[in-house]
Amino acid sequence: MSAPDPLRAVALGGGHGLHATLSALRLLTDRVTAVVTVADDGGSSGRLRRELGVLPPGDLRMALAALAATDEGGQRWASVVQHRFGGTGALAGHAVGNLLLAGLIDVLRDPVAALDEVGALLGVRGRVLPMSCDPLDIEADVSGLGDTPDEEYRIRGQVAVASTPGRVRRVHLRPERPQACPEVLEAVHGADVLLLGPGSWFSSVIPHLLVPDLREALVTTRARKVVVLNLVPEPGETAGFSPEQHLAVLSEHAPELRVDAVIADKAAVGLPDRLRRAARVVLSPGGRVHVAPVAAADPVVPRHDPAALAQAIGAVLAGFGQQAAVAAHPAAERT
Repeated sequence: MSAPDPLRAVALGGGHGLHATLSALRLLTDRVTAVVTVADDGGSSGRLRRELGVLPPGDLRMALAALAATDEGGQRWASVVQHRFGGTGALAGHAVGNLLLAGLIDVLRDPVAALDEVGALLGVRGRVLPMSCDPLDIEADVSGLGDTPDEEYRIRGQVAVASTPGRVRRVHLRPERPQACPEVLEAVHGADVLLLGPGSWFSSVIPHLLVPDLREALVTTRARKVVVLNLVPEPGETAGFSPEQHLAVLSEHAPELRVDAVIADKAAVGLPDRLRRAARVVLSPGGRVHVAPVAAADPVVPRHDPAALAQAIGAVLAGFGQQAAVAAHPAAERT
């Protein structure tokens, strides 16, 4: 009897949140596609974007590092691409991988081909793709910035949105109707499972739903769709947000999207029944909320534990009759 085909997984997001999801998924399957936001305008990525007009490479680099081969060669190259120059000169603050990706994109004139080249260098078994092949900008409607609490202001730029002292109400992309990379649409339609989140909710997660053809693919794909909630609100864009508010915002930006499961950390959910009620706005018939201990034991920086998150994803898939090889971890609790 032949073995079942490996699980085809697609994870959408950016930055450290996507890195966490990819680190978990690679414990379940080698067929992982990362779809990365391309609106970063800060730090090394922002500098390269402004100077060369290329896609911001930082989040793409982090996704490649998360999927790098686990052997000595793969981990050595992962360490190299993640290395950031110090000092005060022109290279200060740049990551090696950012420069490598920017150079390859400039030479090949094809960001997908450039990512595939670096992926081969790192021994990546899956694939890393940009959400769009053109750099985008994020704008946000924000209240609480002026003397009138309910008056809204439009701010522009991922860094500005992520660090705003006001309350983000809604985000937009510029240009307004960007196109997704064709390879992304193919991956979404060919997936068995899609994961959205965790990560910066307004600047890394929701932007995927603002690309019209990508949103249509996410709505119509036959893949199981899973939302992974953040462990804590982020200072700035989601300060004070409850898990329920994260789902409400998701629904407001893509009311037609329905998902099959929501994964939340047990310690982050004060009232599981309230979360289950709130999740009805995004869950498809038969969908479920899965509450499990998925946070790493790190008192300084909250982050997901890859093995625990893999266990939770595996439990969700098993509930839908899909099997995945899950890393050993204490049993998760489903509600």
